[in-house]
Amino acid sequence: MINLRLKNVKNASNIIKGSEYIILNPNDYKGKWNKLFGNQNPINIEIGMGKGDFIIEMAKKNPNVNFIGIEMFDSVMVRAVQKLENQNLDNLKLIRMDATYINDVFDREIDTIYLNFSDPWPKKRHEKRRLTSHEFLKRYDLIFKGSKNIIQKTDNIGLFAFSLQSLSTFGYVLNFVTLDLHQTKTEDNVMTEYEKKFVSNGVKICMLKATKKA
Repeated sequence: MINLRLKNVKNASNIIKGSEYIILNPNDYKGKWNKLFGNQNPINIEIGMGKGDFIIEMAKKNPNVNFIGIEMFDSVMVRAVQKLENQNLDNLKLIRMDATYINDVFDREIDTIYLNFSDPWPKKRHEKRRLTSHEFLKRYDLIFKGSKNIIQKTDNIGLFAFSLQSLSTFGYVLNFVTLDLHQTKTEDNVMTEYEKKFVSNGVKICMLKATKKA
C-alpha cells in the first residue's frame, strides 16, 4: 500500500491566495477564459490536479495550449503553488473548487478534460460521484467548445471498467485503451506524482482517450 498522505502546510490557504496562478473568482470568467489568457488557444483542464506535476509539465511542453488545474483541497493545491514559485507560465491557471460546480465556471470553451487518478468511489451507492459517471458527463457536455475529448489514467481497474462502459453508452468513441500504459508505446506521456510512485512499485496504469463529436 502506497502512503500518499500529505502533512498539512502551515498557512496553506494564505499561500494559495497569494499566488498569481490562482483564480479566486472563477465564476467571473465563465465564457471568458480566452480573454483572461489573452489568446484564442485551446483550453484544457485537469480535474483533480493533485500536487500539480502533470498540469505544470503539460503547460511547459505545450506553450500554445492554455491549461487550468482544478483541485478542491488546500492541503494538496498548496504543493502545486510552491512548485510554481519562480516559474513563468502564462498559459497556466489554477482553481480551488469542487468539480460538481464546474458548470458555474465554464461555458462551451474547453477542448480536453484530463482525469488522472480520480477517486474511484468504489461503493455502488457512490457511483454518481465518479468523474466519468453520466451525471458528470452531462456537466462536461455544457463546457466543451466543440468535439469532446476526455483522457483518463487510473490504477483502479474497477473505475476503468466503469469508465469504458459509461463513456461508450454516453456516445463517446474510445480511440485508445490500454491496461498497462508503461508497456504500451505512447508519445510524450507526462506522469503525475501518483503515477511515478505507482510505477516505481510495479502498479499497472490504465489509460483511455475518448472523443465525442460536437
